[in-house]
Amino acid sequence: MLIEQMKVGPMAVFSYIVGCETEKEALVIDPADSEGRILDRINSLGLVLKYVVNTHSHADHTCGNRTMLSKTKAQLVIHEDDAGNLTSGKNKAFTLALGKKPSPEADILVKDDDLITIGRESLRVIHTPGHSPGSMCLFSEGNLFTGDTLFVGAVGRTDLGGGDLSTLLLSLKKLLALPLETTVWPGHDYGESHTSTLAHEKGTNPYITDFL
Repeated sequence: MLIEQMKVGPMAVFSYIVGCETEKEALVIDPADSEGRILDRINSLGLVLKYVVNTHSHADHTCGNRTMLSKTKAQLVIHEDDAGNLTSGKNKAFTLALGKKPSPEADILVKDDDLITIGRESLRVIHTPGHSPGSMCLFSEGNLFTGDTLFVGAVGRTDLGGGDLSTLLLSLKKLLALPLETTVWPGHDYGESHTSTLAHEKGTNPYITDFL
């Protein structure tokens, strides 16, 4: 599995290119800005974009959806519990404030344990509400894309609409059931490093050490 992490936009969002090097298919997780740069990199790797996947509906992660989709034949994927908020008036307003065009509706709605497949590679959906009702992480053996559920040394805020700290803590417990050597690929560049592991977060992240 090919993984490229790209920091984009004014809110230090991490977007990810995930590709199957054998079949040359790819998906992009959370295109938040720099859509041209992301697409140029996909093209330079010889990949064809199959999916745009949002870990949740907030505009700082979804504001590049429309541009990415308009320039490709990709389909938009989001968890079913965040689909409504993706195109809500509030989210549209936030997207416009970021200087972007509001997202279209999703093409594919997923739920817990669904698989998103590119070529010979698959990512398993792990529903992790707490930051938003439909927040999800994406797991493939050895790698976990955590969106705003888990950062390096922190977690996503829970004071926005649909957020709840108790629910988020339950989601963290769910993630800690995965192999602890799993690499954590967070949704923002907010920590001391660009990546972590579940083992490191279990031992050092205060939301885990102090609350779980």
